[in-house]
Order: sequence, then structure tokens, then C-alpha cells
Amino acid sequence: MHRLIAYCWRVLLLATMLAAPLARADLTVDIVGGGSSRYPLTILPMQNEEWLPEAVTQTVKSDLAMTGLFGLLEPPGGTVLPASPQAFDPVPWQQNGSRAVLYGKVTKLEGGLLRLTFWAETVNPREQKLAAEFDVHSSQLRDVAHRIADMVYEALLGSKSLFASRIAFVVQKGKESRLQVADVDGRRAQTVLRSAEPIISPAWSPDGSRLAYVSFENKKPVIYVQDLATGQRRLLANFKGSNSAPTWSPDGRKLAIVLTLSGNSQVYIINADGTGLSRFSYSDAIDTEPVFSPDGRQIAFVSDRSGGPQIYIQPLDGSKTVRRVTFQGAYNVSPAFSPDGRQLAYVRREAGRFKVMLQDLASGDARMISNSAFDESPSFAPNGKMVLYASDEGGRSVLYAASTQHPGRVKLGVLEGQVQDAAWGPFNP
Repeated sequence: MHRLIAYCWRVLLLATMLAAPLARADLTVDIVGGGSSRYPLTILPMQNEEWLPEAVTQTVKSDLAMTGLFGLLEPPGGTVLPASPQAFDPVPWQQNGSRAVLYGKVTKLEGGLLRLTFWAETVNPREQKLAAEFDVHSSQLRDVAHRIADMVYEALLGSKSLFASRIAFVVQKGKESRLQVADVDGRRAQTVLRSAEPIISPAWSPDGSRLAYVSFENKKPVIYVQDLATGQRRLLANFKGSNSAPTWSPDGRKLAIVLTLSGNSQVYIINADGTGLSRFSYSDAIDTEPVFSPDGRQIAFVSDRSGGPQIYIQPLDGSKTVRRVTFQGAYNVSPAFSPDGRQLAYVRREAGRFKVMLQDLASGDARMISNSAFDESPSFAPNGKMVLYASDEGGRSVLYAASTQHPGRVKLGVLEGQVQDAAWGPFNP
């Protein structure tokens, strides 16, 4: 693989990962601490759920568990499954420590349709928080399960959920690179592009309809934009030298990219149709990994202008005033803004280990949120409550998502091959 100078820091990290295949595995949850702050919830199997080809409530459990915000309690053996609010008795759930219970039923309809009816109630005091039903085909059950998880999350916690979104990542399997898109739990992965050459740096458009990425299929790094619905793609940047690190502006009209037109890697702005190229950063150093702030007024990027790679922020007002925002540690790369623009996730190297950090931009305080030796490419969930990143597990690269609110992380399962360059997409329309 031709190593871009703009990616020299990330390549050093990736070079430590061995090429061993991943075993297929269910979603696993590893949450450490914060137990007292998790919402105690019991999710009962739906009455007649055995009629379904897959258990909807199991997907709902996995979704809610991965957030680290819910303490899921198991019902006692012999529990009678209520099929209506009239049949629901809150007393047993008050006694087992549940704050709320999710329950429901499955009904068969004509034409092969299935009706899923469900309720969520708090038990002390008793209050119905949610009541809804879906008429669906069996092929839609996972979509409905994610939707139910979203509705429960929002009804009980009062904030925007995250399961109505997708993730993108690159899988290296043998000599083949695959750009894939999947559910937030890593399941139902679909391949967007296959190539015998490396694919790196997928970036979602703000509306979730397109991916920008870097491909080496022409024996040099060039940037493409691909429509996910049609599969059509077009060349965005193929300038002299390397073309890398695409990232979208919040309005979807422009992208920041990294070019070596001046000899060293510098940040440029280009229209989404490939016109109107203009230079953004001006230094004799390596400037790379740009990312727009959520309000579209600033760009954060990595530069070694101070001697080692650090993160800087520069406004787009033409002033070229640059301020450094990372001072702890000699090596900080791969910035990502939180959706509210108040925090920055990035990777810090300390004692030969690469950790995902979360920094408050107002105070400058930073804390570690990952728990492995080699973590890379942090990306925020669209609600800002989790950070997705690639990591290693016994020499195998996998995807993890960490909570931004308390210790804990979740491994995203059913992935094969070496996984890297994770990117969390926006909310689905």
C-alpha cells in the first residue's frame, strides 16, 4: 500500500494490527462502572413472539444495552406475559427493582402481515410512557426493532436516540478491500465498493445519501463520491500528487480535502461537484485530517507545525487565524467534533498506546474513553452520546462504540476481516 504522507500517523497505528480473520460473533456488551446511573428496565418477550422468524425483543435489548444507559433486568421464571395494559400488573416489577417495563404482543394478519403492538410503562408510579403498533412483513422486523428501541429510549430518557442511523467502515479480507454500510450494531452489512486496492477514509454526507472516500484503484490516492441508493459514483479529486481525507461541510455543498499540490500536505476546500478548489491551510508542515465544526464556521485539522502532530482549529472567515487546542501529550490526531460542537474526540499516543480521548473545548479538559492498545478513527453518533472507533482485539481489528457519559464500551459484532476507518452516519430521513 502506497503510504500517503498525509496519513503517516494513522499508518503507523494500523501497521501494528495483524492480518488475522475475525470470527462471527453476536453483539457483546462490556460496560464498566456507572451502574447506579443506568435506567433499570425489564424487556419482556412479546406474547406470541415465537411466531416471528427472529426475536424482535432481543434486538431491542441489544440496542438499548449498547448505549450503556439502561440496566436490563431479567424477568423471573414463569412470568405471565401481559398482552394489554389491562393485563399488566406493576407490582412484581416494583419488587424486582424495575423502573419501567416494555411488553407487547404479536398478531397475525391477512396477506402474511404481522402486527406488533407494544407498551412501555413506569411502575412506581404507574404511567404509560409509550403505546404503538406496526404492521409489517417478516423482512422488516429488524427495522421495526431498531425503531422500537428508538421510541423506548426517547420516551424513557427524554432525548434523541441513535438507532435510526448507520455506520460505514472498511473491511480488509485477504487482498480485497470492501467499503461497507451496516446497522449501528454492525449487522446487515452491505458492500458499497470492492477493490483489489486499498479504500480509506469514508465520510458521510450530511443527509446520509452519499459517501466520499479515498480509493487507490488507479495506483494513486484519489477521492470519489458515491450515491448509496443508485451505486453511481463520480471522481471528486484527482489532482497531481495525493488526494485524501475528505470531509463534508454541514450543508453538504463543500468538502475539505488534503492535497499535496504545494509539495506538502495541505487542506483545501472544494465544491461537492468537484469545482471551485481553494486552499485553506498555509504552512510548511503536514496539515491533514480536516473536519468541519457543526456550525460550518471552523475546521479542525492535524498539523506537525509545532514539532509533533497536534490539533488546531481555524475559522473559515478568511482570517487564517489558527489556534492550537491540544496541549497534553506529544501526539494527538484524528479529530471529530461532537454534534453540538462542544467536544472533540481524537486519538492520543502515550507510552506506545493509542487511546481515544474526549476533550471539552471550553475548558480544555480531556479524558480517555477507550480501553485498548491501538484505537483509531473516532466518530460521534448523531446524538452525541457514543463514539465509534476501530480497535484491536488479540491482533484482530474490530469496531467498538464507547459511551461519552460513563465508562464502558460495546463491541459491534458479525463482522469478518480486518476492520478500520469507522464512520457513524447521520439520522436516517
